[in-house]
Amino acid sequence: MNAVPDTPKPESDGAELTPVLIAASRGDESAWRRIVDLYARRVFALAQARLRNPEVAEEIAQSVFATLAAKLVGGGYTERGKFEPWLFRIASNRIRDEQRRNRRHPTTHDSERIARTEGRPEESVLPPEQVTRLRWAMGQLTDADREVIELRHHGQMSFAQLAEVLGEPLGTLLARHHRALAKLKGLLEQSAQPDGTGVRAGGRLEA
Repeated sequence: MNAVPDTPKPESDGAELTPVLIAASRGDESAWRRIVDLYARRVFALAQARLRNPEVAEEIAQSVFATLAAKLVGGGYTERGKFEPWLFRIASNRIRDEQRRNRRHPTTHDSERIARTEGRPEESVLPPEQVTRLRWAMGQLTDADREVIELRHHGQMSFAQLAEVLGEPLGTLLARHHRALAKLKGLLEQSAQPDGTGVRAGGRLEA
């Protein structure tokens, strides 16, 4: 089984979402629930993939949606037709802030917390050995390569939306994503070499 994540099928971000956003801004609870149902899991999955800490990922998701609610009610949302890039730009900035904070104040995570990071979308259908290999391979990528893969596959964003979030031309994003997946595939193949090369349980490549 190929452990490289499949191409996502993102929700539409077109004009049909505009009435829902307008209704939510006017206090319509059913509209707000619709927005949360569409995006909360994706924001959480992206944060968990980047930070590997479900509690912090949940805090970030709540913070993102608190910001969204404040912007909608206060009239601060003006990105008509570009809601998903706007939302995930907020989420990505919060995640980067948390990563910077962790670098300044590193913490250790207990085994119970690490165990609760199971269940990422691409891992739910993979055998444990392939999950270990995938985690190791993702850990070998640069931050930039991990970000473009995880926004695409955990955030389920289109390339046009990725270009909006990251502020790069569409062609550049397509090339970056292709290169990042090629690196990931090569690392997965390296970890499965039949000549004794493999990945230890701790996630390190074993020669």
